[in-house]
Amino acid sequence: MDGVKPRVKVPKTAAAGDVVTIKTLISHPMESGQRKAQDGSLIPRQIINRFTCHFEDALVIDVAIDPAVATNPYFEFDAKVGGAGVFRFAWHDDDGSVYEDSQPISLA
Repeated sequence: MDGVKPRVKVPKTAAAGDVVTIKTLISHPMESGQRKAQDGSLIPRQIINRFTCHFEDALVIDVAIDPAVATNPYFEFDAKVGGAGVFRFAWHDDDGSVYEDSQPISLA
């Protein structure tokens, strides 16, 4: 889908054992499949239905998303950092697309 853009904010550094706050936002229309176009036809459902975050190989968060979620879904959550590594993010779309981003974090 055109115009879909993930944005992620992860601190650049943290001490081992620190809990950091991660913020994510993805630009997406989140069509529920219940609205009608001007011609009266239903606009097809098109939502991000799942969001995941991994730190290295460990799952940090896995969210199932319902059609009632607003346009441009925003998630803010905390994660414990055991050491330097990479956070990997994935947003799964109804059409099978997966939008991904990753952000490294270093030890302070």
